[in-house]
This record gives sequence, C-alpha cells and structure tokens, in this order.
Amino acid sequence: MNKVILELRAGTGGDEAAIFAGDLARMYQGFAQSRGWKFIELDSTPGTLGGYKTLVAEIASWDPEENIYDLLKQESGVHRVQRVPETERSGRVHTSTASVAIMPQVEEKEIQINPSDLEISTFRSSGPGGQNVNKVETAVRILHKPSGIVVASQVERSQMGNKERALATIRAKLYEHQQLEEQVRLGKLRRDQIGSGDRSEKIRTYNFPDDRITDHRIGKKWHNIEKILDGDMEPIVKAWQKAEEEKSEQ
Repeated sequence: MNKVILELRAGTGGDEAAIFAGDLARMYQGFAQSRGWKFIELDSTPGTLGGYKTLVAEIASWDPEENIYDLLKQESGVHRVQRVPETERSGRVHTSTASVAIMPQVEEKEIQINPSDLEISTFRSSGPGGQNVNKVETAVRILHKPSGIVVASQVERSQMGNKERALATIRAKLYEHQQLEEQVRLGKLRRDQIGSGDRSEKIRTYNFPDDRITDHRIGKKWHNIEKILDGDMEPIVKAWQKAEEEKSEQ
C-alpha cells in the first residue's frame, strides 16, 4: 500500500478560513473516493461555524502502480478563496486562506526517531461533537520534543494502532522538514511546487464571484468551482502532469 499524509490548516480569515479548509477536505476526500483510495481522518479540530481549524488525514491506495504523492504533491502550499461568506450581510467579498501539506509515507529506516525524544500521552477517543465513544484510553498523542511536532490519532481501536499511525505522521513531517532544509542548502528550493518553508506563498486562488480557479505557478485556470470542490480534480492533476512532462523535456 502506498499512502500520503494530508494536513490542512485554516489560515487568515477566521471562521471563513475554517469553512474553506473544510471545502478543501471535501475536495480531497471526493477525489480519493473517485480513485478508489481510502481517506482516513486521523485527527482534527473543528471550526466554530463548520469546517476545520486543523485536519490530519491519511490517503492510501493498494495499487502499487499509483503513486499518490506524485499525483497530489502540487497541492502543498497556501490556497486562497475569494467569496461572500454566508455570515456577510453587506455582500462584501472576503479573502481567506488555508494551507495544505502533502507528505509521502516514510519508512522507519529512513527517519530514525529516538524514543527518549518522545512524550506520549493517551486519552479517550471521541466522536462528532466531542462525545466520548470509548471508555478506554485508546487514543494517542505524541510530542516530538526536539522539533515541537505534536500528533494525535484516535482512528484505531487499539492504543498500539494509534501509536503507530501517530509515529508515521511524525516521520512524514520530519522527512518533509529534512527535504526542505536540504533543498535550501543546495539552493534548489522548488518554490513553484511547495513554496517557502512557512507556506506564505499563495499557490492557488478560488474566485467564487467569477467561478474561476487559478493556479499561479503554471498559469492555468478552471471553471466550475463547486464541481472541483466535490472532488473532480482530474483537470488540475492532468494539467500538472503535463507541466511536469514539459519541464522534464526542456
């Protein structure tokens, strides 16, 4: 099975940013379903009016020929939305952002983690609305002390299963950070793909008044925003595949 870790974070824009992060989660989940992939939510913090403040999920395929990371790596960066929020009475267009990180699965041998660097705690798994659905503390939260990375998982029924999922996410995050540092050191930071380390660059804009999505790195535009947010990402994925092929031929 090949898999990636998806991390979504609401950015500027308050409640509307969280709602937009929820829209992006729906888009990736719909695309995963259309491909026959698994979309498993590992941890999340809901927004006040819906959507997510944060979301960590695993996207996985049993097909060894399908490299999920290659298909989705271009999604990493800051996504921007321009639209009139439902709570806006004057009809004014607001601009909000959400950041996306797509991290590949990393084998344990590639990223060694010292057990003494980990602070592990357990808690009861909770369902929608925060109600406890498990009387046993099977959910796991892990702090990687050197980096400050904190990851939680409550999707598995066993403490060991959640621990393994949380460690896999930590390895993916450490690997991504390591790759960014190496690219900076070699002067080969791929700004057209993943932006700067703090993900401050806007890679794509979702303009609802004009029903237009613009990818600022390859200069492509698509319409039918709602259809794409429902999971029809094929036009975007194919445009990026074509751009990658043209770049490799140069």
